[in-house]
Amino acid sequence: MDGRPQEALRVSLVSIAVNLLLSAAKLAAGLIARSGAMVSDAVHSASDIFSTIIVVIGVKLSGKAPDREHPYGHERMECVAAIVLSVILLITGLFIGQEGARRILAAQTEALPVPGMLALAAAVVSIAVKEAMFWYTRRAAKRLGSAALMADAWHHRSDALSSVGALIGIVGARMGLPVLDPLASVVICAFIAKAAFDIFKDAIDKMVDHSAEPATEAAVRDCVMKHEAVRGIDLLRTREFGNKLYIELEIALDDALPLAQAHAIAEEVHDDVERTFPQVKHIMIHVNPAT
Repeated sequence: MDGRPQEALRVSLVSIAVNLLLSAAKLAAGLIARSGAMVSDAVHSASDIFSTIIVVIGVKLSGKAPDREHPYGHERMECVAAIVLSVILLITGLFIGQEGARRILAAQTEALPVPGMLALAAAVVSIAVKEAMFWYTRRAAKRLGSAALMADAWHHRSDALSSVGALIGIVGARMGLPVLDPLASVVICAFIAKAAFDIFKDAIDKMVDHSAEPATEAAVRDCVMKHEAVRGIDLLRTREFGNKLYIELEIALDDALPLAQAHAIAEEVHDDVERTFPQVKHIMIHVNPAT
């Protein structure tokens, strides 16, 4: 049984638990220490909880077996989850940026509060925790080949960067420039928008059936050509479908080979490619006579 959805679910549950505790701690620190940047950062962390739930749904749907209506499986549901996640991330960033801009404009007519030390400590803890979560989730995403999980990893990184912005704003405000605290919220907005764009672009790329990376295609060629009976490769096409890879291959064999032997060689090449490249879901091989 494929353990991929179960492992992705385990990683996501860890992410939800960490974000729940962290967002509550940052919100409390922001309110007590009167830091708008830390409150904005807490909202960002809270949005991670909802985005991770979307990731869980996407991974579970993508793991469904092929059926009559979807004979090629449901892998693209992860891409759909990543797109939804990117939209949520962008909306969160715009909300944070709008609130920061409002407070900057308000600074012209009213005094801004100076954040307390508690907000400073919360920012430092947030940076460390979210960076650790980025590497933990990213490692799992690369191991599982999950676009949605990778998007969630970058959500963690954007949260770490937003905490860096909050830290700079809080330090600046405590040094006599209170406007730097809401300015940090605007900077956080830019970081979040960039992360949302990158996630959206990657998901769209995987939705429109583009070929594999040149290095991957070269590795497939090397794998096929190591078979002594293969005289050449007449055609190699690859197509990414969600987190899976489909391959169309035409190999040239000695035209004097009996049909049964040519078929056996094609089967051997087929099995070897699937063993070497776990992301390959299907490979179709056509045999041509060598000229």
